[in-house]
Amino acid sequence: MARRGRGLGIAALVVGLLGVALGGGAYLYGRSAFGTGTMPSQSMEPTYHRGDKIIWERLDGSEVRRGDVVMFSMPGRYRADGVLMQRVIGVGGDRVVCCTTVGAEERVTVNGEPLKEPYVYQGDADGVHRPFDVKVPRGRLFLMGDHRSNSMDSRFFASDHGGTVPVDAVQGRVTDDRTGPALLGTALLVSGVLVLTGIGLGIGFLVVRRRKAPAVPPAPWPVQPV
Repeated sequence: MARRGRGLGIAALVVGLLGVALGGGAYLYGRSAFGTGTMPSQSMEPTYHRGDKIIWERLDGSEVRRGDVVMFSMPGRYRADGVLMQRVIGVGGDRVVCCTTVGAEERVTVNGEPLKEPYVYQGDADGVHRPFDVKVPRGRLFLMGDHRSNSMDSRFFASDHGGTVPVDAVQGRVTDDRTGPALLGTALLVSGVLVLTGIGLGIGFLVVRRRKAPAVPPAPWPVQPV
């Protein structure tokens, strides 16, 4: 009985600690690798709509490329402490111009090449008929929303480095790949199961420890030594 009790105690400790370690590791990794939020406006329609749940992978702004949708923070410009979401149109060294007529469409050009932008709202790459010609400084990004007529982006801050944003303002890149977050969620679920199992084993250990050994009934007659 005592050995069984010790086994339950050891199992409870090992399983419980394993669950805590797995959960803590998954939580800390998730906080450092991903961010989450809710799309607060219509500025990225039709790609993302107001109220959509957004997941972004945390990375250095120097790693983003043209076409990426990034989360960034510029409280001095936007008078908001939260993160904003816009698309990278130009990176350091690019010349971004609006707009050039290609066929029947107005197109933004980067380094003289018209951009293919299937993501813009109603196919309108201009939106506000506000021409610009910006040479993006090194270490900065030119950003625009996908809903060009409903986005306060680089076009409206020409006096501040051509409206560009420093790469160190970027907090992450929006991802539609849910594999990483799903794996983290699974790890947290398994962690919870392990912790509960450890608690159950611990309760069993206490029950076994407190259970008294059955009393041996006395012999029905005196036993005389031989």
